[in-house]
Amino acid sequence: MQNKKSLLLVVLFLIAFGAVSSYGQKKSKNDNVDELRTSPKLVVGIVVDQMRYDYLTRFWNHFDEGGFKRLVNDGFNCKNNHFNYAPTSTGPGHTSVYTGSAPATHGVIGNNWYDKVADEEVYCASDDSYASVGTTSDAGKMSPHRMNVTTITDELRLHTQMRGKTIAVAFKDRGAVLPGGHTANAAYWFHGSDEGNWITSTYYMNELPKWVNSFNSSDIVEQYKKPWTTAKPINTYVESGRDNNTYEGLLDGEATPMFPHDLPKLWEGNGKYNILKVTPYGNSITTDFAIAAIEGEDLGKDQNSDFLAVSFSSTDYVGHFYGVNSKEIQDTYIRLDADLQRLFKTLDKKVGEGEYTVFLTADHGAVNVPAYLKDQKIPAGYIEFDDMKSEFEEFLKYKFGTTDIVKNFSNYQYFLDHKVIKNLDIEVADAQQIIAKELLNYEGVDQVYTGQQMWQNNYTSGIPYILQNGYNQKRSGDVLLVLKPGVISYSRTGSTHGSPQIYDTHVPLLFYGKGVKKGSTNQRTEIPDIAPTLASMLGIAFPNGTTGKPIIEVLE
Repeated sequence: MQNKKSLLLVVLFLIAFGAVSSYGQKKSKNDNVDELRTSPKLVVGIVVDQMRYDYLTRFWNHFDEGGFKRLVNDGFNCKNNHFNYAPTSTGPGHTSVYTGSAPATHGVIGNNWYDKVADEEVYCASDDSYASVGTTSDAGKMSPHRMNVTTITDELRLHTQMRGKTIAVAFKDRGAVLPGGHTANAAYWFHGSDEGNWITSTYYMNELPKWVNSFNSSDIVEQYKKPWTTAKPINTYVESGRDNNTYEGLLDGEATPMFPHDLPKLWEGNGKYNILKVTPYGNSITTDFAIAAIEGEDLGKDQNSDFLAVSFSSTDYVGHFYGVNSKEIQDTYIRLDADLQRLFKTLDKKVGEGEYTVFLTADHGAVNVPAYLKDQKIPAGYIEFDDMKSEFEEFLKYKFGTTDIVKNFSNYQYFLDHKVIKNLDIEVADAQQIIAKELLNYEGVDQVYTGQQMWQNNYTSGIPYILQNGYNQKRSGDVLLVLKPGVISYSRTGSTHGSPQIYDTHVPLLFYGKGVKKGSTNQRTEIPDIAPTLASMLGIAFPNGTTGKPIIEVLE
């Protein structure tokens, strides 16, 4: 009898458990659609031009709670994020962020490069088949036609049957055109000189929208024609070097590179509105325009996710001119932090807190000024290619009987004339190797690789891995140079970038907002991982050239 009662209890328990279980399964099925995707009203992609990762930590104590700190404290921080290719420059950087691939796949191998087919130097965003809109100059003759694959912005447009909008904004044309992708509703960039207006290309439209014309006709930009003083007392800027030093550039009309920089006084001698590029005011104007775009385009106002791509270009101009250890770069990031806070407050109000998703990264890092490093007894220096040219040409004449075997040199790559090589009855691979061995002897050169090595081998780590990811078989050169760490081909003032060295590859990657888990990782992530992470979050197709992988720790 007792056994029968026990059996009955077991049966009743199983029935009850089965009902609860089936109810749970039914609920789970209803939730499956939500688990497949995150649907922010707006995705905001932010690329800070030339932002090293250590700017986050160096200037941390000067940031307010609503800018960088908001992204780090309430979002996800990828602390060990890197570019996995070289050259590390603006055009390839923005393209790689948005395509989820490297130059080997997307084809944007530099800001400029030698086109082997056309036998001419080309610019990553130039396109003479389109006309300028908003200016009578040629500054608007741009399109993304040199980019071989789709972007995350393209895929979001396709996924929403073109109902979701994509608006791209940057001071630099390439910082807007390439993130916007092939299908952007609009890409806008700033034309300085004596105009100071936001412009675009007939690739996108035949005339500027009313809200852009209103912005251009307002006095918003004119308000920044004022002296550049530090946002906080300069004596608190202990995280950067001396204000008066020999490692910084001088604006025409200045005797020293010291604060304050009197922009009204320097206006005429420094390109008029162009001078704003090399100040943090360029970023503030970009923020003003991005906010106007949110309102003017009604971004984030319907059920279709929109995309706002914003690139802050002035950080790059300031870094190039003053260097990564300058008071000017520190003030630029303190002011950028305030601009970010302004942008996020607008998003909270116009789109809704918790209703948008943000990522922030950079298009490359930068080296500290080698002249400064040398003074600190750190190995560094400069290479003058013009100085080594005569010796190199003598070698070419001795070995091949002609200098015509080398057709072009750009992005630290030598392009050889394959017709000349054929006439000399030499194999291309042999010519590449002979020249590579010679170049390895020159002061400042650390490593040399050939196109044949890039074709034949599968590198998985180190410098050759980075070079191979940047090597496009149809567009790249025959011999690839790598300079010694800390050695650059540049002026003696200011910082630059472009190398496969870690100071050029290590950049921030922050995610924040809807669909993002709070936390951080020290695991290595790479720039091509950004687009597939967003695609997984949004539940849309990966860009069609994607080589990166979703960062699963980021996703809720």
